[in-house]
Amino acid sequence: MEDFYTGIVDRTVAVSSPREAELAKLIENTFRHVNIALMNELAVFGHELGIDVWEAIDAASTKPFGYMPFRPGPGLGGHCIPIDPFYLTWKAREFDFHTEFIELAGKINSQMPAFCVAKVIRALNSRRQSLNGSRVLVVGVAYKKNVNDTRESPALRIIDLLAADGGVVSYHDAYVSTLATRGLESVPLTPEALAAHDVVVVVTDHDGVDWDTVVEHAPLVVDLRRAVPDAPNVWRL
Repeated sequence: MEDFYTGIVDRTVAVSSPREAELAKLIENTFRHVNIALMNELAVFGHELGIDVWEAIDAASTKPFGYMPFRPGPGLGGHCIPIDPFYLTWKAREFDFHTEFIELAGKINSQMPAFCVAKVIRALNSRRQSLNGSRVLVVGVAYKKNVNDTRESPALRIIDLLAADGGVVSYHDAYVSTLATRGLESVPLTPEALAAHDVVVVVTDHDGVDWDTVVEHAPLVVDLRRAVPDAPNVWRL
């Protein structure tokens, strides 16, 4: 295996068996899974305290050692981080061992879409509007920015929850033209489209989006990625 990969990549790291190699991959994904869950939990708690957790994370990041910044968000997506850590929990049960950190992190991360929808509801309530009947534009449905992959994307769960509570949901994503299973097609992100919706929910922060235009023309913005500039019409995670 080492001989094969040496011909493809600049550097290989050999371990004693495929078991250690597989565990190395699971450790890396589980590390991210758990630390993102910690930031998500702090974001929820920070909301209750009225503290800007994003600013606090930025301040903590100035420490030159012993800290690695992770940031909150609407949940986890993709084919690795939401899934791989639970291979370990499954295997652990064979040995009557409980992977409590992993399972708790999974619980926290899986609850984030519902928390985000609750924030949308509160934002609309501040305008004396109900989610039921409101026109909601979700910006970004890929699981992370600048890709077209929607596997396990929290945006899909957010769309479902918004629709279940009566929201009239549309979306924009330059990388994802259709969501066939939900009967939706990406709409252009024009000033007219932004103004025609009651609230814009930023779920995936693609680089190609003009966030200043979003804030200028959307009546209300709920930013789950800290993508848009500060403005009176912006609510943040």
